[in-house]
Order: sequence, then C-alpha cells, then structure tokens
Amino acid sequence: MHPVLVALEAIEGALGSVAQVNPSFMRTETKAEALTRLARAEAQVVELRMRVMADADDVAAEAAARDIGGWYAQQTRTDPATAKVDAALAVDLDRRWTVVAAGMRTGEVSLAQARVIARSLHALARWVDPEVLVEAETALVELAAEHGPRQLAALGGRILAVVAPDLADEVEARRLAQEEASVEDKITATLRHHADGSIRLNATMDKITGTRFAVILEAFTNPRKTRTDDESAEPEAGTDPADPADGVDPGAGDDGSLASHPDPVQRLPRGRQLGHALRAFLERVDPQDLPRHGGDQTLLQITLGYRELCTELAAGTILTTAAIPGPPGPTGTVDRVTAGEVRRLACNARILPVVLGGKSEILDLGRDRRLFSAAQRRAMLLRDRTCRAEGCTIPGTWAEAHHWIPWGKLGDSDIDDGVLLCSFHHHRIHHDHTWTSQRLPNGDIRFHRRR
Repeated sequence: MHPVLVALEAIEGALGSVAQVNPSFMRTETKAEALTRLARAEAQVVELRMRVMADADDVAAEAAARDIGGWYAQQTRTDPATAKVDAALAVDLDRRWTVVAAGMRTGEVSLAQARVIARSLHALARWVDPEVLVEAETALVELAAEHGPRQLAALGGRILAVVAPDLADEVEARRLAQEEASVEDKITATLRHHADGSIRLNATMDKITGTRFAVILEAFTNPRKTRTDDESAEPEAGTDPADPADGVDPGAGDDGSLASHPDPVQRLPRGRQLGHALRAFLERVDPQDLPRHGGDQTLLQITLGYRELCTELAAGTILTTAAIPGPPGPTGTVDRVTAGEVRRLACNARILPVVLGGKSEILDLGRDRRLFSAAQRRAMLLRDRTCRAEGCTIPGTWAEAHHWIPWGKLGDSDIDDGVLLCSFHHHRIHHDHTWTSQRLPNGDIRFHRRR
C-alpha cells in the first residue's frame, strides 16, 4: 500500500478511536491544547491534499472531467468555485510557493493564510526579480506565526519595505499608476426605473471618488442618541447637544419603543441606512452649485394642481430631461408622487414645484424667495437644538427646516413658522393621511396615528 494511504488509514483509525469522546469531560487546558494541535494537524492534512491534487490531472482525464477541481468538487460534494481555486493554489504550492507549502507541511501555515500569501506574491511577481520574491515569501511565512489572514493581507501589500526597501517606493508608484489606469476604464454608473416605482443605481468608482462618496453618506447617517432620564437637565460643560459626538451612550435605555429610540431608521440594515443618507444628501444639493442643464439650474420639476396640493390624498408628476431606462411613461416624466411628498420636498426647496390652476395655468413657480435663509436656520438651531418631535433627540444639525404652516397654504418663511425635524419625522409630518400632528406649548410636536 502506498505510504500516503497508510498514513491516511492511521489517521482515520486514530480519529475513529476518539469518535465517542465527549469534550464536556475534558479539562480546560486539555481543550485548549487539543484545539491548537488540531489546527496544526488540519493544515498538514490540507497540505497533503494539495500536494496530491497538484499532480492529479490524470485522475480528471480518467473520469473525462474538465480539470481536477471539477472532479474533486463532484466527488467530495464541495463548492466547485472553491475547488477550482484550491486546485490552482495546489499547483502554485507545488511549483512556485514552496516555502508556503513547507509551512503548511509543519502546521505553521493554515490554508487561509496560504491563500492570502499566494495572492500577495502574485500581485508582487510582475514587479520584482525572483530572488526578491523568494525573500518576500519567506518573510510572509515567518509573519504567519504571529498574524492572521487579514493582517497578513495588509502586511503583504507592504512587504517590499521589509525585504527590499530601496525598491518599495518605485514599485508602489508603478503599481498604483497601473491600478488607477485600469480603474479609469471601469468607472460606470447606471440607473434603471423599475415597475414598483423604485430606481436602481449601480456604480463603479475610483478610489478617491468612492471614499468621498462614503464620507458624504456617513455624514448624512443620523447618529443614534437617546434622551437622558432628566429631561430638564442642562448639558454638561464642554458638550454640545447638537453635536453627534456628544450625548448619551447609544445603547442606554433602548427598549425598542419610539420614546426610547425615536428614529427607527437607525434599526435598518446598513445598506438601507446609507440609502436614506443618499436621499438626504441629494435633497440638500444646492442647484446653484450645479452645471446649468437646459438653461436652468433646477434639479427637477414637480407639477401639481393647487387644489390637489391642499388635499391629503393627491399626486403630482415629476418632470425631468434625464434618461432613465425602465417602464415607458409619458415623454419627459419619471413617475407620480403624493402631494404629501411634494409638500415635504418644498420645505427643502431642492426641487422646482410648479402649481397649476384649473386650466393648467401656472399659479406658482418655485417661490424660492420663501426659503429659510442660513441665518434663520442658525436661529432655529439655537432655539430647537434637536428635532422637535416629542421624545426625539436627533441633533438639530442633522435636521431639516419645516414650515409649520405648509408651503401649499402660503405659510411664511419666518422663524416662528419654522421648526426643525429629523428626516424621519419630516417624512411623517407630511404623511398626513396616516398621521396628525399637534404643536405643544413648549414647541415640541406630538404625532398621533389616524384611526
């Protein structure tokens, strides 16, 4: 019998002898030793598997399989993609990364570490001589004794600074230049209008643009804060209630109710939080900062009859010249929106509301002069400090200015008519077919669900 099969028979027999062992009766130190030694033994067994796999093309040919990865996946019922990756790594360990293979053979390098080291070496191979590559491989295997896969990946990107510091800067510059040139050809953005009323955005960005985009979205992600037990307590010296960095422990007193956690958006999955942040960002983009489009600086227009604007259940039409593939509609239109959403957007005035009379004559075109000024917003921030929805402590710096007397009812843009509301409560106050709102004597707003 071949020595490999003899060894495997011994391993299987040894494992069979402990098949009925209950770890509950093992001492703590025995469990700890068993776990570390099992990890080493696992790495050794995996290395043996890789060594056999690297020279098993004849096995695939005998079974008329495309390659050993496909055969292995079929026979062992493993993921085909993973099996193919392992087959490629097996060849590299056998023919290129022999130091890594030796580390696995002694149990010093795990399969996960070997994968990371191999990726780092592949990325480096085109830039340095084979001698430097061997030095880098040796150094990474030594580092594997102290670092896991994630840390090894970071170290692999900087390994030249250790083994060839005179080449590190030059290679890094050349690598980054090629990476940036490659990414430039991949930058894309697509929009598609779906039948359910949503518009899907898919984008690939360069590193700088993507990072800036992430920073902007983070800035628009409302901080999670809860109200202290003493509602009348003055803020501690040196803290700013309107600053997301100051405040109460985010987890304190959160029992899942609206009172203890007033902004349910924060309990959404991270992707949906960022989606809400993107919407908030776009609503705050100043049209004056945008290139002129069609002779205008307006983002988009929404038309709505005056009578419909003043009712609870009505709809307006979004007009735009933007080309968005999807379900066909009237020329130049995207979709319909409720009158409540028009009224909410009119508070932010990042749209151009067009109010039509009975014969479609234009009664009002935007009324930009009625926007709250920056000075008025600062005054409201000093007065309100936070979102004025009862029980909500989202800082006023994250809030939106709302006309208490609605835009559609010719409310004035003065401080007494303005109130700061977080995005969640601003949406709620304009969903007046679902909620009623009451302004309390202290300036807070209390919501009641319609029955």
